[in-house]
Amino acid sequence: MLILGIESSCDETAAAIVWKGERILSSVVASQVLTHEKYGGVVPELASREHLRKIVPVVDEACHRAGLSLAEVDAIAVTEGPGLIGSLLVGLVYGKALALTLGKPLVGVNHLEGHIHAALLQNKMQRLAGEPVQEARFPNVTLVVSGGHTSLFLVETPSPQVKSPTPVFTYRRLGQTRDDAAGEAFDKVAKLLALGYPGGPVIDSLARFGNAQAVEFGRIKMRGNPLDFSFAGIKTAVLYRVRGTAIAVEAEERRAWRKRVERATVDELRAHCSQATLHLIASFQKAVVRDLVERALAAADASRVDSIFVSGGVACNSLLRERFAEAAKPLGLQVFFPSPALSTDNAAMIAAAGYFKLLAGQCADVSLTAHASLPLGVNTL
Repeated sequence: MLILGIESSCDETAAAIVWKGERILSSVVASQVLTHEKYGGVVPELASREHLRKIVPVVDEACHRAGLSLAEVDAIAVTEGPGLIGSLLVGLVYGKALALTLGKPLVGVNHLEGHIHAALLQNKMQRLAGEPVQEARFPNVTLVVSGGHTSLFLVETPSPQVKSPTPVFTYRRLGQTRDDAAGEAFDKVAKLLALGYPGGPVIDSLARFGNAQAVEFGRIKMRGNPLDFSFAGIKTAVLYRVRGTAIAVEAEERRAWRKRVERATVDELRAHCSQATLHLIASFQKAVVRDLVERALAAADASRVDSIFVSGGVACNSLLRERFAEAAKPLGLQVFFPSPALSTDNAAMIAAAGYFKLLAGQCADVSLTAHASLPLGVNTL
């Protein structure tokens, strides 16, 4: 069962071929970071144009690396949402055209569902390779955390008593961000401090040189659902700590310097950051990570599960991985992360999720369309 996955929800044009939802035969990702870097964030119109230029060669390259022709794949899985509508349409229309032309089944996949299956795919590949890892278990709580999404889901499959030839995954949303996503907060703070784009990796790299205890950010208290997130407040707190200070002057000098250099290394950036800036970066990262870990653990406790998936671009953050490992072990929780390549947007996760939907008979027809705000599962709130 060979699934061609296509992902174009934001600023990555990606295609992959995955066998039976557990082995990646090829995975190609064309990044648009250089296109959007000068703007400090994704420009939707530019993203759509880049997808139009890259979608055909990216799919062709995925087939070439897998040693297969398009006619040899068994189905097409494509992201239908959520995401930027123009970007989504490029991948979805091309996927529909391929399915119609080749006479192959078409499966629409929710982008968030793809991130959830990235962790499962990673676990399956490790076990196939003979690595000594625990088997991923269900039900579990999954934290999807990226530049556009920060949500908690309870993920379930039929109980062993239910005779089913294949797992039918169900998703119940336990919590979500009420404003900025965690990755969005990283990007905005990085832009404020003239550190570059995307903000998450550069803040992660620089934070190790600062004292995370230097600036105390209060814990985020949520009215109503305690499993919801909010990162707008901490982003604003950083702004107030910077405005009118030497750090603000330094940031403008750094912004002018960055315009003169094509690409800055971490060491070069560090040399242009004062210790006060590094302390602020480290403290900000610590506060965001603390909130993500605490709410995910609270969700696992409330749902009475012993397994947590963490996926999405922010799942690459080194401090987040460390804190989850430290906090989960004494509680007897297993935490599963995808590799960095499977954490960020990719098409292998779309193909993996599409495989299970195909087995469950959840195919689409030519009426499939893109949805910028496509929800996943049932809202339990």
